[in-house]
Amino acid sequence: MTQPLSHRPRVLIVDDNAALVQNLTEILADAGYSVRSAGGCQAALAAARDGFDVALVDLRLPDCDGTVLAPRLKEENPDGEVVMLTGFATLESAVAAVRAGACAYLVKPCATQELLVTVEQAMRQVRLHGEKRELSRRAQVAEKLAAVGTMTAGLSHEIRNPLNAAALQLSVLERRVQRLPRGEQAALLDPLHLVRDEIRRLDHILEDFLQFARPREFVPRPVEVVPVLTKVLDFLHGEAERHGVRVERDFGPVPPIAGDDERLRQVVMNLALNALEAVPGGGWLRVSCRSEPGDGAVEILVDDSGPGIPPDLRGRIFEPFFTTKAKGSGLGLSIVHAIVAQHGGTIEATGAPGGGARFVLRLPSAR
Repeated sequence: MTQPLSHRPRVLIVDDNAALVQNLTEILADAGYSVRSAGGCQAALAAARDGFDVALVDLRLPDCDGTVLAPRLKEENPDGEVVMLTGFATLESAVAAVRAGACAYLVKPCATQELLVTVEQAMRQVRLHGEKRELSRRAQVAEKLAAVGTMTAGLSHEIRNPLNAAALQLSVLERRVQRLPRGEQAALLDPLHLVRDEIRRLDHILEDFLQFARPREFVPRPVEVVPVLTKVLDFLHGEAERHGVRVERDFGPVPPIAGDDERLRQVVMNLALNALEAVPGGGWLRVSCRSEPGDGAVEILVDDSGPGIPPDLRGRIFEPFFTTKAKGSGLGLSIVHAIVAQHGGTIEATGAPGGGARFVLRLPSAR
């Protein structure tokens, strides 16, 4: 069974006959489609940049032939489908439509039912494209997870033991340096602190690997959300001041959720730290929560005034090992996604009202 699209199906009508376009638009809009139109090739290509699912393209257009436009529309949107329209049906025009990459062919004027059936058939092809892409993505993720599982057993001993030994010796060296005259300490302590920070970073990366590959047993209990958010922001107060970032809170009354307060704290901490790294000095980070009307689910929003997440990357940031940072394991947001899924919730990355990034967590209430 094909899965529904996450948006209203989008149809682009390319025809210079205004009366016909209006007629088709009314029929398709009444059937639940989002419809746009263009009177020629250049206007159609401009409209296609905003995306479409099905394009109804006339064979004869003022500024080019429909068979020339169809493959260019497919280049703009490879997962979209093209249906050719013509008022002069011939065998040659049908062959030309197929060669241009069209999935179907309609003769004008066409009956309403024929139009709707043809567009729906094209939409099925669009859904199949999406399913194939999703299956391919899942296969890639599964391969990565298998690689993580294979590496985990060796990582615990082969990396953590040397890291612990190095950290211990570094502490010994730091204590000895602190016994020297104060004027001689700075030149030695600065590189020591740099090494210590790098050891901590490696330890955190290793912890991400271990936690992702071997998640702890999940035993849900009632968790009050506002105290968890308060603890995270209180803990990050000093970090925010060092970054010159203003932290805002907007906590509405929300019911408890069924979950694990430590893991929920980890989710919010990860998202807030990512925001602090992205937001320039003088910017802001806002964490808010509210109760969703209807099902009573709890919604947690983490907004920032940073550069935001490009739309083409929002669907990938939760994949294992995917990262846009120069440093990092690429597992932080994957762990966040896994924890939220354990809680029976969802997480989505969008744009914040101020132009930065927004993460939306929706968690079912314990009631």
